[in-house]
Amino acid sequence: MRAIVLIFFFISLILFLSVHISPLVLSYTGLLPLLIPPFLVFNVLLCILFLFGRTRLIIYPIIALAVGWGFFSVTFQWNERSADVSGVTLLSFNTMNFNQNWGNDEGEKVSNSIEWAKSNPSDIKCFQEFQQDYTTASRNAVKIISQEGSYNNYYHSFGNNRKKSIGLAIFSKFPIINEGIAFDNQNHNGSIFVDLKINKDTIRVYNIHLESMSIPASKLSDPKGIKMHYRETIKKLKSGIVLRAKQVKILKEHIENSPYPVILAGDFNDVPYSYTYFSLKTILKNSFEEAGRGFGFTYNKVLFFLRIDHIFHDEVFEVKNFKTHSEVDYSDHYPISTVITWQSPLKVKSFDEKY
Repeated sequence: MRAIVLIFFFISLILFLSVHISPLVLSYTGLLPLLIPPFLVFNVLLCILFLFGRTRLIIYPIIALAVGWGFFSVTFQWNERSADVSGVTLLSFNTMNFNQNWGNDEGEKVSNSIEWAKSNPSDIKCFQEFQQDYTTASRNAVKIISQEGSYNNYYHSFGNNRKKSIGLAIFSKFPIINEGIAFDNQNHNGSIFVDLKINKDTIRVYNIHLESMSIPASKLSDPKGIKMHYRETIKKLKSGIVLRAKQVKILKEHIENSPYPVILAGDFNDVPYSYTYFSLKTILKNSFEEAGRGFGFTYNKVLFFLRIDHIFHDEVFEVKNFKTHSEVDYSDHYPISTVITWQSPLKVKSFDEKY
């Protein structure tokens, strides 16, 4: 019995520490964190079992849980709802191209998706997989969401096709005084940023879409599908993990060189048990952890238990509320939103100090 407990103990330690090892150093370490949830549960059950059995072996799951304690807070939160909702509101939404396919008009579904994005009252809106069609009035998302003046401040990064294209977009009620691309690639992934003038303060907002997990979710809906496609899935997972590690490295450097306090939102295509998540937590706080409730799952497909959309922020900001809009099912991602405030005036960062 002791040997089995020790084996699980050392495996638990390896798993819990693996989120701090870059997949660029050891590529397969990026797959290990996927086993963290069951090992957390297993160690909790061992603690309960050994407590009633009054055995000294309880020390091993206790140590393991102490090392992995931080995973509980990234998994589940039950923060109190703030009665004060004043502040700057920010929305992040992977629109799944607004359910549009060129030459395949889905009519009502397209209209409802764009209409929801338009009617959401957030001050800042970050969209991923934002499909723009300048040739068709009902699909001209930029014109519709800008609401003829309410969100005239916007920045988007699309492909070379100036009539129909997919990319990232940020809409703002506040003036944009600077804009740019943190990194880009050819598959609609990347990161853009805008510097916003809010009264006397300036903040930087990043909108990000990291490399896809590329999980063939429809093929994994039953045991037979899992058996047939597990090799393909593992290969795609590994490839995506390595690419995201490269992107996060570029992004962190860009954020650390920002002259203004940062808010980072978007589709990270990575769960909280990941190098991506914990790497960003070394420089930013997570809004779900600060003000979320429940598990906050954001994926709207077979693997519904995934939270892969996140909002991070500099520590100078205070998060009052965080919401996962699970009632909005137009996309394969649920929108997320938060209310953020801060003490004014914000000072501009100097590069030899951190907030």
